[in-house]
Amino acid sequence: MTKYVALLRGINVGGHNKLKMAELRDALQPLGLQNIRTYIQSGNILFESSESEERLQQQIQDTILTTFTITSTVIIRTADEFHSIVNNCPFPEQDLTDASATATGESLHVALLPVAPTEINSAKLLQYVSEKEGCIIKGRDVYLLFYDSIRNAKLSQHLHKLEVPATVRNWKTMMKLATMIDQ
Repeated sequence: MTKYVALLRGINVGGHNKLKMAELRDALQPLGLQNIRTYIQSGNILFESSESEERLQQQIQDTILTTFTITSTVIIRTADEFHSIVNNCPFPEQDLTDASATATGESLHVALLPVAPTEINSAKLLQYVSEKEGCIIKGRDVYLLFYDSIRNAKLSQHLHKLEVPATVRNWKTMMKLATMIDQ
């Protein structure tokens, strides 16, 4: 069995796509997932399965659509991939410290994608990097560093330029999920 983290895009955001995590856990039981756990209401699911990432992604998306009539992209990472994301943050420690001192709210976020963006689309997003907003794309993961706030940031408003669905989690959530994987 492989340990996985599934992250749902656009769940319980701004009063839209409301989905109770207890109901989601119940709906996923028939898929044969083991040790299903959720974290906060934004659609973070930890579980074990012997199925492939691609099959799980489709099964979970289909279950959410048929059970709750919600269309949500599901982004999946193995436990090893997830640990790699949090253990290999590409921003220098000084940048993280500086951003944390000036940011309103969380300064470090990760946008997780189902597939890596093309170089052309990556370049479209990277043109918005500035003194107040940093971005490093590593495969299917986009690290975002904000010295002010994600709410008004150009980078977060232009993630669609990657032309790949993305779901964003702040670093605090990423670290909590990494801890929960091993529990």
